[in-house]
Amino acid sequence: MKPLAISAATLTSALGAGNAATLAALRAQRSGLAPVRFADLPLPTWTGEVDGVDAVVVPPASSAYDCRNNRLAWLGLQQDGFLDAIAAARSRWGARRIGVFLGTSTSGLLQTELAYRRRSADGALPADFHYGPTQNTFSVADFAARSLRLDGPAWVVSTACSSSAKVFGNAARLIEAGLIDAALVGGVDSLCLTTLHGFNSLELLAGEICRPWDAARSGLSIGEAAAFALLEREVGTPPQGWLLGVGESNDGYHMSTPHPQGLGAIAAMRAALADAGLAPEQIDYINLHGTATPSNDAAEDAAVGSVFGRATPCSSTKGATGHTLGAAGGVEAVIALLAMRHGLMPGGLNLQQRDPALTLNYLVANRSTPLRRVLSNSFGFGGSNASLVLGAAE
Repeated sequence: MKPLAISAATLTSALGAGNAATLAALRAQRSGLAPVRFADLPLPTWTGEVDGVDAVVVPPASSAYDCRNNRLAWLGLQQDGFLDAIAAARSRWGARRIGVFLGTSTSGLLQTELAYRRRSADGALPADFHYGPTQNTFSVADFAARSLRLDGPAWVVSTACSSSAKVFGNAARLIEAGLIDAALVGGVDSLCLTTLHGFNSLELLAGEICRPWDAARSGLSIGEAAAFALLEREVGTPPQGWLLGVGESNDGYHMSTPHPQGLGAIAAMRAALADAGLAPEQIDYINLHGTATPSNDAAEDAAVGSVFGRATPCSSTKGATGHTLGAAGGVEAVIALLAMRHGLMPGGLNLQQRDPALTLNYLVANRSTPLRRVLSNSFGFGGSNASLVLGAAE
């Protein structure tokens, strides 16, 4: 593919609101995870909750879309001058030439959960509950497009944990086809009861803070986040980075378990490298999907080793942010951009004893070094896989 300029990017997660807070936490190797306090759930697990979401006020013109997920989206969009970047792009290209492609897994599901608590005696949902602009999967893209006054193509990808990586591919294909000139991409996923209870029922939640690549890892820690990037066909000033390649696959091996040899992951990584016109040795660092479940880390270790060998430095940043599900691809793309801009390979957190069966060059301490190209992996339930190759602004 022809490289696409990433003219702006921002991340809000449990590490804080905006890129500066994120970078400071990564440099300090500080995790945003804490024992669960969301909704006073009696689950023995840790979560990555974003502070202040419930106090966010969405724009008056978008008040019908008010729910936790869209409040989180609006909090994220207000960081790092991102609203100004969107306004500049709208002025340059026109509102109809900017697409909106966002990933989410649960959208505003919490809004429905809360509505069910207020059902009437006959089981009817309260009259003030409106499924379309709140829980509906398209809600977050519709909310963003309306709030930012963008009139181009808009949709949501919901392929579990690969959702907000795959939207980069959606945008790239439409720009290449000449249908749009720019795109808002990223992902938003907020905490909800169904997600936490659901992963707990699958026995995938860790009872302690998640520990990717650890010999005693026992599962993931759920987080929430809003991550956004602005892709443009061309820019007049140096961008924050480049989208060089996108690789996608769907192996359909199992509903909730990756292929043991990571065959779908291998296909996605090879496709991303081919799209970027790069050889494996030209990647400086890999941000792993790295959920800290026993099967995921083992399968990804095998897959990455098959494509890259065992020398390329890599780590999972989910020990810092938690697994943000449908937002994970966008979260880790922005972290990759920050890593390249600031010459930082972030060490994976919470590892106590490395699993001897996992043999990648997994970093547990930060490493300061210039980075030119980073690969970021996002692998979802049902075998939906996506890998992004991102390049530094030069």
